[in-house]
Amino acid sequence: MGAAGALLAFADSDSPLRGPLTLFFLLAAPAAAIAAALRGLEPFGRTIAALAGAVVVNMLVAQGMLAVHRWSAEGGIVAVTAISSLLLLLVSVRRLRGRTERRRTP
Repeated sequence: MGAAGALLAFADSDSPLRGPLTLFFLLAAPAAAIAAALRGLEPFGRTIAALAGAVVVNMLVAQGMLAVHRWSAEGGIVAVTAISSLLLLLVSVRRLRGRTERRRTP
């Protein structure tokens, strides 16, 4: 559902769902990545921390793009997607490395 918002934004669609779905994507993508990193917390605390982190990621991307005078909606979506994907990749590498180390020890 969130990916549909990103696709609608990139397609420059005039759909009334473009705004809400894009906003959902901009909150859900970094929140999911941050929630994956915070595996040890209880579900409620993890949800609150992930949503707060998603807002922070979005604000930092917007501030950075405005500071260098390169603001665009599509660029913001690409930047948030890249940061979220990188965070998910780092979390998965860390988990795989942790599993490998546990198997080696008797």
